[in-house]
Amino acid sequence: MKLIYFGHSSFQVLMQGKSILIDPFLSGNELAKDIVDVDTIEADYILLSHAHQDHSLDVERIAKRTGAVIIGVWEIYDHYTQKGLKAHPMNIGGKWEFEFGTVKMVNAVHSSSFPDGKYGGVVGGFVVWNDDVCFYYAGDTALTLDMQLIPMTCHPLDFAILPIGDNFTMGYDDALIASDFIQCDRIVGCHYDTFPYVKIDHEAAINAFKTENKELILLDPGKSIELSNES
Repeated sequence: MKLIYFGHSSFQVLMQGKSILIDPFLSGNELAKDIVDVDTIEADYILLSHAHQDHSLDVERIAKRTGAVIIGVWEIYDHYTQKGLKAHPMNIGGKWEFEFGTVKMVNAVHSSSFPDGKYGGVVGGFVVWNDDVCFYYAGDTALTLDMQLIPMTCHPLDFAILPIGDNFTMGYDDALIASDFIQCDRIVGCHYDTFPYVKIDHEAAINAFKTENKELILLDPGKSIELSNES
């Protein structure tokens, strides 16, 4: 599979011939707006961890054009289907088999509301797997002991995408602990550097993981990486 990073917490995953967007915050993201065109990007599915604008800003715009299926909790499903968009409802602890693989929604600790103040439901993360790869996208979350359930209930992780910017989510020090909880030594960082509140010291973050014989991957916006259970 191919993982493309657009800054903040926005990713495109290319797997099993499908394009899956994760938390598409593109047009309002200074790190992404000059490297990706929100009106041409392809999407078959959109994984939406929660309703905050810095994750959901371009969901409606992309889904209207592409017909992408939006995957999220019931409140997210209800919000977008009322607008005539395709969506698949999930909730914490449930899983479903899609064309590209199995998706399990797992707990996250954060808040959620749409830009108009409407309640966005509980916040979640996603574990996605098929025969080729298994990964965890944590979304916006604090460090939580519930992460220890992931190795018990899901396939072994090949990599995980964890927030590391602190202030609103885990910092990289808590993400390092999280990597132990989820039993995964290859971490892709997200939710950092977009705003002053989440600026990080890249060298310090990478070295913190290196000291524990773990890998922290900090992709530049627009860059991609090939990841599988063999890489």
